[in-house]
Amino acid sequence: MKNNEYWREKLTDEQFRVCREKGTERPFSGQWLVKQDNGKFHCVCCDNLLFVASSQFDSGCGWPSFDEVVSEDQVTLIKDNTHGMTRTEVCCAKCDAHLGHVFDDGPTVTGLRYCINSVSIDHQK
Repeated sequence: MKNNEYWREKLTDEQFRVCREKGTERPFSGQWLVKQDNGKFHCVCCDNLLFVASSQFDSGCGWPSFDEVVSEDQVTLIKDNTHGMTRTEVCCAKCDAHLGHVFDDGPTVTGLRYCINSVSIDHQK
């Protein structure tokens, strides 16, 4: 695992705060909030493939939302009891970056809504 010095040099301040310190970007502020027609989304820290554009949908929650990951082994799901809530945190399985949370209120057949911070992902066409 890389140390904080490595990540501070590689990432912007906001990416470091979200990905390495488990922060959250402001709602409706992220670059990937609007659904992309094609391409793939990778972890901004390690380039691990996470989502495809066809799984993205507009949930109205203020963060990019996806109904499934490319493969379940690409992410790690962790019970999160912070801030007086019970949620499921989504982390990159390759580098342990905090990506966001997953909820079981999605509108598609999967029933899932991966609510992901834009600064934690990179879109590649």
